[in-house]
Amino acid sequence: MQPLQRVVQTLRSASTGLLPFFRRRPLVSALAGGAVLILLGWLIFRPGAVASSEILVKPTFGEFLVTVTTSGELQAKSSINIMGPEQARAANIWQMKLTNIVPEGTVVKKGAFVADLDKSEIMGKFKDSQLSVQKFEAVYLQTKLDSALALSQARDELVGLQYSQEEKRLAMEQSVYEAPAMKRQAEIEYERAQRNFEQAKRNYVTKTRQSIAKAQAAELDLLKERQRMELYQTAMQGFTILAPADGMVIYAREWGGQKKVVGSTVNAWDPVVATLPDLREMESITYISELDIQKLAMKQSVKIKLDADPNKVLTGTVTSVANIGEQRPNSDSKVFEVRITVGGTDTTLRPAMTTGNEILVAKLDSVLSVPLECVHTESGLTYVFKKSGRSIVKQEVALGMLNENATVVTRGLTGQDELLLATPPEPGKLTVVRLEGGH
Repeated sequence: MQPLQRVVQTLRSASTGLLPFFRRRPLVSALAGGAVLILLGWLIFRPGAVASSEILVKPTFGEFLVTVTTSGELQAKSSINIMGPEQARAANIWQMKLTNIVPEGTVVKKGAFVADLDKSEIMGKFKDSQLSVQKFEAVYLQTKLDSALALSQARDELVGLQYSQEEKRLAMEQSVYEAPAMKRQAEIEYERAQRNFEQAKRNYVTKTRQSIAKAQAAELDLLKERQRMELYQTAMQGFTILAPADGMVIYAREWGGQKKVVGSTVNAWDPVVATLPDLREMESITYISELDIQKLAMKQSVKIKLDADPNKVLTGTVTSVANIGEQRPNSDSKVFEVRITVGGTDTTLRPAMTTGNEILVAKLDSVLSVPLECVHTESGLTYVFKKSGRSIVKQEVALGMLNENATVVTRGLTGQDELLLATPPEPGKLTVVRLEGGH
């Protein structure tokens, strides 16, 4: 029987024995009834009284696990990238739009069709280059014809000067019997003919070199344009994307985390359209908040559950903890990337599956722990509301490690103590029991 019930029963028995007395004295009866009500109210509502509706719990003794729980996403540890055209940057094409792609999860063979990119821009460049090639071919041909004509004329002129030189030589030889003045005149004309012929030969060499240079320049322009056209043609072929190996097609993700689908943009700096993952070795990628990242370390064990199959429990190991935080989309705080390698091989695992990861940070044996709801802090004092006889007191406690639901108590409680889960009425009037050595 509860203490309050015993008091009420005692008062009820006493009032039954005194009832004839009170009936003869109404005033005394009224005063006695008021005193009983006051006594009952004090017993029920006095500071530190334990209400019958309060929920009491006892500290738990035994194993205590400190874990960090987070969601993640499966991906293969290694995979082959399915790339867009490698020559896109060389062709000065910086962004390409996906116009067609096979459904995600499709199993393809090497060389099979995977995706198409919009060819309108590269096709326009290719056609312009074709016209330029035709133009440079015409220029090259015209240059060769002009050079051939100029050199032909130069050769004709050279032959004419050679004949003229020969004529002047004959005239000079015949003037040996002429007057000295006529003889000298013939010599001068022969010398002039010689100089003209030598000059014409030098000019012919120069014109030949000039013609060769012009032809080479025109040919070089033509070759450059042909190479550009071939580059466009090769790049255009790359706009039809084929599988580089056998495997299952998994869509690549953009910087913001969205998957690349029809209508998405593929840029020339990161032309990955999809991947062919190696499903034999999987890992879960998760992001841990700034508050919990200090608890994590390499080689910590992890319990992994799949949202697609909650009954399946896998094991894993932390294999990578980022040193630098990052701002993720739809997140107000910095998070750190953590990679968890899934142990063993499971053929049912697929990339992009959502996982629930329970990372074991610490495991303590034979410790006392209480629910977090029991612990309160005020003005630097950490305490619990503990039942002490028929009253409640504020018991100061020293805490150890904590997890999402409970905390270790190193001092201040025993396994037999009873604690309140909720704050009692008028907690400021309760007695504070300090730890030994406390202030």
